[in-house]
Amino acid sequence: MRPLKTLSAVTLSALALAAVAAIAPARPAAAADAICYNCPPEWADWGAMLKAIKADTGIDVPQDNKNSGQSLAQILAEKASPVADVAYLGVTFGIKAKDAGVTQPYEPKGFADIPEGLKDKDGNWFTIHSGTLGLFVNKDALGGAPVPACWADLLKLEYKGLVGYLDPTSAFVGYVGAVAVNGAMGGSFDDFKPGIEYFKKLQANQPIVPKQTSYARVVSGEIPILFDYDFNAYRAKYNEKGNFAFVIPCEGSVVVPYVMTMVKGAPHPEAAKKVLDYVLSDKGQAMWAKAYLRPARNIALPPEIASRFLPAADYARAKPVDYARMETAQKAFSDAYLNNVK
Repeated sequence: MRPLKTLSAVTLSALALAAVAAIAPARPAAAADAICYNCPPEWADWGAMLKAIKADTGIDVPQDNKNSGQSLAQILAEKASPVADVAYLGVTFGIKAKDAGVTQPYEPKGFADIPEGLKDKDGNWFTIHSGTLGLFVNKDALGGAPVPACWADLLKLEYKGLVGYLDPTSAFVGYVGAVAVNGAMGGSFDDFKPGIEYFKKLQANQPIVPKQTSYARVVSGEIPILFDYDFNAYRAKYNEKGNFAFVIPCEGSVVVPYVMTMVKGAPHPEAAKKVLDYVLSDKGQAMWAKAYLRPARNIALPPEIASRFLPAADYARAKPVDYARMETAQKAFSDAYLNNVK
């Protein structure tokens, strides 16, 4: 992986100002707690994972509904007196956190099994699982419109008011959606114009743009189509009442890892290490697989889970990207989006 650029103080200040104001203060941890920023129970089945950690280790990790940008902003704001012990972040935010000096190295058990390129060599961040970005669709909420097959379909009038995506200037999954769209439209990390033009056109269809994970809003039908990961769509399809689908758009998409990091100066370091060990353990990785996530370590997917994914031919349209380059391009995209779309 190429050398990573350090964020400037101006960049970090802008990030903090953009997100910290909206974040409620974190509650103090009890003696046995480990505090995780961005461990939302409705995302990636963190709810089940937190219960398993409590049952197997005795460590209580409270639920937390921040997104990646909000989590990093609060960690930066609390740098002099950290509250969080660990954080779960989109890979670009993990890189930013390391560059900002708010992580500390830790190599959990299983760290050596994570492929190169999916971890910081010193353990400042490491992948725990990955997902494929596509369209999470509540078919019953489409009002007669067909299930879309392509990114371009969403620009059609019949999808007016039916499409949602998380704010790409704040939520990591929102930025992933922007990277996917931009690449599908012919753009690159040096050229976000195709993606910006797509979002400008999509504004005519009155998209819903929340900042937080919106799984429940898709399940309820409030957001019929959401730019989201396969694991959330499969969770709904096989565990919720309703009629749900996952679509990897015909023009292509991306595969992206999610990482964890130990916060520098973590107030409960031993509990934090046990949490990080757990999510990379055989049991933890199997739990991610059961939640339809691709584990970071090379463990076999249970047959009953593997059979529920879209065919390999569909997944061939989703590609990995240069995640370090994705990180360095993020601010330029955010600025372009804010200046041209919002």
